[in-house]
Amino acid sequence: MNILILGGGGREHALAWAIQQNPKCDRLIVAPGNAGIARIAECAALDIEDGGAVAVFAEENAVDFVVIGPEAPLAAGVADRLAAAGILCFGPSRDAAQLESSKAFTKAICDTCGAPTAAYGHFTDADAAKAHVRAEGAPIVVKADGLAAGKGVIVAETVAEAEAAIDEMFGGAFGGAGAEVVIEEFMEGEEASFFVLCDGEHVLPIGTAQDHKRAGEGDTGPNTGGMGAYSPAPVMTEAVCARALDEIVRPTVAEMARRGTPYRGVLYAGLMVKDGAPRLVEYNVRFGDPECQVLMMRLGGQVLDLMLACAEGRLAEAGVNWADDHAMTVVMAAKGYPGAYEKGSVIGGLDALPEDSAHMVFHAGTAERDGRLVAAGGRVLNVTARGASLAEARARAYGMVDRIDWPGGFCRRDIGWRAL
Repeated sequence: MNILILGGGGREHALAWAIQQNPKCDRLIVAPGNAGIARIAECAALDIEDGGAVAVFAEENAVDFVVIGPEAPLAAGVADRLAAAGILCFGPSRDAAQLESSKAFTKAICDTCGAPTAAYGHFTDADAAKAHVRAEGAPIVVKADGLAAGKGVIVAETVAEAEAAIDEMFGGAFGGAGAEVVIEEFMEGEEASFFVLCDGEHVLPIGTAQDHKRAGEGDTGPNTGGMGAYSPAPVMTEAVCARALDEIVRPTVAEMARRGTPYRGVLYAGLMVKDGAPRLVEYNVRFGDPECQVLMMRLGGQVLDLMLACAEGRLAEAGVNWADDHAMTVVMAAKGYPGAYEKGSVIGGLDALPEDSAHMVFHAGTAERDGRLVAAGGRVLNVTARGASLAEARARAYGMVDRIDWPGGFCRRDIGWRAL
């Protein structure tokens, strides 16, 4: 098969790494890719949010299967354009992708199907939003309704902080994503990520993970796109997973089908778990980043078979073969991230690191200049390892981190602290 992956971050490097292990994969193209992806696949310059351009490229290159990595092309309807061209695609339609592109849409789905989630209000002007905050008190959660690259969520400890977040969102800090806001009750518990594949009707769980969103150790500091993750998530016991499926995921999938917008692709449920009861924090319509990296380390080449079964509506006959192991990824970011950071600092030491089924450095924001690897983004490397235990995976991951020569970068040294 000729396979095209859309995206150029750590998630897409992990997807490419796993997919190219499957013997069904004959040719692998990633658009736009990055310096790490270029070592294992062809990279192509392509506007991945232009569905017409993607379809033409796929036809010209005899692509059999397209895997859409990020949320933006899904919200832009790229999957719809590929389907119209008769090209098999992994990823939901624009209408189904509203589960991520609109917080208010997801809340309405939960209201209809009875999925447990936080109480909320949906607002289109700042004064009404602030009045709601003053009535409810703090802590409280303020969310930009639209896509904000994982950063449009403020957990406000005080009313003043919530009001400032409202002003920031309506003031354009998140562009069009903040034109409307959703304000939620603060949910207590332990947060975890639950990943399932959906083919419009059937649902197949494919793994759990926990990530670290805050920039600082001990989960302090500003929110980021994610500073590290591990899989499986200890809080996601068999009983909790069963409840999440029965009370949240399956009712959502059934409601989407009832509305005539069946959900096909990976569905990532961010959950808050307290006393064994899961509640929905949010849905994402793609693999998490960096959660994808630990899932791919554990799934390997079988992920292509699972994605194909999902895209072709054969999920009822598919199954996941799990190794009884653990994986961890540590994000190395440019100093200053998630605020202002410099690009172009040189990264050394990667060539001496092992690359095998237990050790992998996935590139997120890298480029090659004059034969040297340089940082080209905020989150730059995902140093990832597997082990028989989480402690072993952690030791391997940080062992690799310590051998990377990058004075311009930093990482958290406590990934996995809740579990360990």
